[in-house]
Amino acid sequence: MTRLLLVIDIQRDYFPGGRHPLVGSDAAADAAARLIGAFRTTGERVVHVQHIWDGPDAAFFESETPGVEFDPRVAPDGQEHVIVKHEPNAFLGTGLESLLRASEADEIVVAGMMTSMCVDATVRAASDLGFTLAVAQDACAAPDLTLGEVTVPGAQVHAAFLAALDGTYARVAPVEALIGELATV
Repeated sequence: MTRLLLVIDIQRDYFPGGRHPLVGSDAAADAAARLIGAFRTTGERVVHVQHIWDGPDAAFFESETPGVEFDPRVAPDGQEHVIVKHEPNAFLGTGLESLLRASEADEIVVAGMMTSMCVDATVRAASDLGFTLAVAQDACAAPDLTLGEVTVPGAQVHAAFLAALDGTYARVAPVEALIGELATV
């Protein structure tokens, strides 16, 4: 079985001091870094997605700001593909679908931010396109969300979105289990 790791938007604005920090972003980046290391060690492909929010209404991920840069723990190694996107769904207006099809990977493993937006949109789109997916549950992070007078804590947002994906759009597994699968191939 061949796998490809898709790392979505692990960029500086999502960390403490950034313009849109997420709950648990540091722990998620640490887990994603372990997963990237395992993929690199086994020779499996790693593809990074970078969100750039152009326009005067950009709340974060503005071009040419420090926040748009990859977190150093998970930065591309110089040989890995980087897909630049401008929408939550990493397939919209990008060459991601062609790249994934050309890879002929049996499974796409997803890590990234934010669980409730870009990870969710991309995983659902990938499933609709016929890809087999796994999501690294502890290598993703989400924000607190508010609707009216109700605030849902980020950890619950993260769990709810992953629970909705699990079994229908993807299988959801912890990083260490996914790394263990790489070792058995």
